[in-house]
Amino acid sequence: MKKSNRRKVNGILLLDKPIGFSSNAILQQVKYLYFAAKAGHTGSLDPLATGMLPICFGEATKFSQYLLDADKSYYVKAKFGVRTATSDAEGEVVATKPVPDLTLAQIDTACDQFRGRVTQIPSMYSALKYQGKPLYYYARNGIEVPRKERTISVYQLDVLDYQDEVLTFSVKCSKGTYIRTIADDLGELLGCGAHVIELRRTQVGVYNEVDMITLPVLEKLKEAEKFETMDAFLLPVDTAVESWPAIQLNADLVHYLKQGSPVHVPNLPENCQWLRLQTEEGIFFGVGERQDDGRVAPKRLVDTRS
Repeated sequence: MKKSNRRKVNGILLLDKPIGFSSNAILQQVKYLYFAAKAGHTGSLDPLATGMLPICFGEATKFSQYLLDADKSYYVKAKFGVRTATSDAEGEVVATKPVPDLTLAQIDTACDQFRGRVTQIPSMYSALKYQGKPLYYYARNGIEVPRKERTISVYQLDVLDYQDEVLTFSVKCSKGTYIRTIADDLGELLGCGAHVIELRRTQVGVYNEVDMITLPVLEKLKEAEKFETMDAFLLPVDTAVESWPAIQLNADLVHYLKQGSPVHVPNLPENCQWLRLQTEEGIFFGVGERQDDGRVAPKRLVDTRS
């Protein structure tokens, strides 16, 4: 279908990414299934990872950055005794060591090193950029480049099970957290090495896994040309910022904001920088930022034209 004939689709799809595909490959497939004019994903998952990949269509792409910045949750399995170059099952084995007798309690105590506000050195096999190129480009060419420590927050790290030298745990963390690095660092701390063998993202921001849709479901609906059913899976654009306080504005203030002008808004919620903007009827039309002088400035606005 020609690009000019593609549908104007708006909303957010919570796709359950299958194993073995890059996030971009899945994005292109979903965009094709929806015949969508515009779409983008909100943070890559490794090919070996599964789970939540929010895909933003149309006007929702304006708010994708806020999902990139959102907290994430993961379900993880790590194999002890083997360390790999990529800290997951895809990488070349770089070391094997015997695994000491470990109890769940001992592992849980070791995990205290990774709870709270901590620092990480990103893996060379990551998409972070160095001099304009992703780190994995250098890694695949046998080049190691300097990486800065990054401060992250691990709000919750629950040790769930340990059998046959495989640890199962869950993590709730801030953006920019590398789960593979946590597994690798834990293995080094315990003296045996470790790598991720299973990784599933279960939550992004306010979204949880019960609302995820699989690719086979979409493929069957597309084959039957049931676009209305497919569109019903899309969440409203403003759910990307659902946790922010909302303010309802009269027509004059809406007009000035749409012209790009900051406005004075009485009785703003205290201690908030970012706000959802709504009309008096409760219709979402964008997000605004509270300025130092107390005015609200428009930052991302929805195009309400048909």
